[in-house]
Amino acid sequence: MATALLEVTDLACRRGGRKVFEHLSFGLAAGELLALVGRNGSGKTTLLRALALLVRPDQGSIRWQGAYVGAEPEAWRGRLAWLGHLEGLKGDLSVAENLLAAERLRGAPPAEDRLDSALVAFDLPALSSRAVRTLSAGQRRRTALARVVLAQAPLWLLDEPLNALDAPAQAAFRAVLERHLAAGGLAIAATHADLGVPCRTLELGSTAYSPPPSSGEVAEGLRGSAASHDPLRPFGAPPPQEGGGGERKT
Repeated sequence: MATALLEVTDLACRRGGRKVFEHLSFGLAAGELLALVGRNGSGKTTLLRALALLVRPDQGSIRWQGAYVGAEPEAWRGRLAWLGHLEGLKGDLSVAENLLAAERLRGAPPAEDRLDSALVAFDLPALSSRAVRTLSAGQRRRTALARVVLAQAPLWLLDEPLNALDAPAQAAFRAVLERHLAAGGLAIAATHADLGVPCRTLELGSTAYSPPPSSGEVAEGLRGSAASHDPLRPFGAPPPQEGGGGERKT
């Protein structure tokens, strides 16, 4: 088994005073994509925000290459590329200005030499000088995804990345995601749609669980009172049959 770069152990989180998940543990290795699935309110966005240190978990730990990420939060955030429900763009700035400003805020080196490739990835060169406030919802989403690509971060945290994207833009997203994973990157995406890329799935809001991973290794599955899964099962594929028949219920 490949060694896990990201390890989440016994995580529990609340939202609005209500516990949304607990005892959640999983690991991800280089090149792995984890799709977070489940009904609205099941904790997908909360988990992403906890991983980004935007909310404080009730319990549990998050480690990167064995080190607790909370010990050096700024260094951890520098390893992340974030895409939320809202694009987080400045309406009066142009597409290009938004991307470059985001890199400066991350404390990253000047990104001008990398900007063109990020714009091309989402067919944005013709819009690069347009103010974001003049763009359609899909164009703003493409801009936010170009910001993710420009960051060159090892871990992508994506909340409904296909929102507002037409078919060509969805294909562009899948292409950049596949390149990121092939280069050894990791990604975790909350989604209600098929991402179109082979992935593991973590279903929040279920009571089923699988055995915990061995220490220091990527989990064969995921575990926790809020999760059920099938490792490396394509999104939406039926779960495997057990023994003599019938699908496993999740």
